[in-house]
This record gives sequence, C-alpha cells and structure tokens, in this order.
Amino acid sequence: MFCQVTGYGGTTQRVEQMSDTILDQTVKVRFDANVSGSLPWDFKPVQREVTVRIGETTIINYEAKNISDRPTAGRATFNVSPDLTGSYFNKVQCFCFTDTTLAAGETMEMPVMFFVDPDIVKEKDLKGLTTITLSYTFFPLDKEPANAAVQPVTSQKKAELAAPAKPQG
Repeated sequence: MFCQVTGYGGTTQRVEQMSDTILDQTVKVRFDANVSGSLPWDFKPVQREVTVRIGETTIINYEAKNISDRPTAGRATFNVSPDLTGSYFNKVQCFCFTDTTLAAGETMEMPVMFFVDPDIVKEKDLKGLTTITLSYTFFPLDKEPANAAVQPVTSQKKAELAAPAKPQG
C-alpha cells in the first residue's frame, strides 16, 4: 500500500480524473510485457512506444492470448522506470486494476489510459528525462470455477446440521 500511495519503487498512481494541464514538453513512454511462472499466455504491447505531451491523456493497448486448451487466470503487477517517475505516472484505466481470465485460445486487447503528471517537470532529479518505461508482469492465479467447491449435501449431513447442539461439559 505504501508503494501505491507514494510511487516508491516505480509504482504508478491510480487516479479518477485526467489532468487539466497539458504542457508543450514531451516524453517517450516505452512498454514492456512479461509472463511469469506457468501462465500459458503470450502477452505483448500492441505499440512498443509512444511520445506524449506531459499532462496529455493517452490510451494504448496490450494484447494477451491464452495459448493453452483450458481457461486460465492471471494478475498483472506493474512498475515504471526510472523509479522516481512512479509518483508522476497516473493511470486512469488499466487492465491491471482487476484479475483477468482468458478462455482456451482467447485473445484479448487490454487498454491502459494514462498521463504523466505535469508536476514531473518540477522534480530536479528528473531534469532531462526523455524516456519512461511502463512494465507489466502477469502471474498465474489459482482459480477454480465458482461451483467447483460446492459439495452436494447428503441426507445424513442435513440431519447433522438440523440436530440440536449437544451440551458441552
């Protein structure tokens, strides 16, 4: 939680509204994609990079494809580099806000809506910044179908549940 609030370690910020200030200065944003563990997905950015005006809201897409013959679920973690840019990289909408399930063979476009906070130009340690890299890594989730854990209730189990509790003692 600390990292999400402060941007520490390259953690980006989640915001509800877009910037109302757009500067003439630009920055290049590069996109990186990784899949960890046994998650059978191909995952990549549709565009490798964009040049954006600081404060301008931009939408880009990633693409994920389940290359297995069964449904699979994943959760994306993210960061930006250089680390100090994390508190200035604001995501309005992102697939990383929720878990993702893909059916066997399914391909999904995954949008990210973001802007770079205009206050970044006031950060003395980021003077001369030309490039920010946004990186995602998908990790597998162990999700069973919702009804998989439901067990039938036998007549004996119903009787046990309905029986009055025995006094302890």
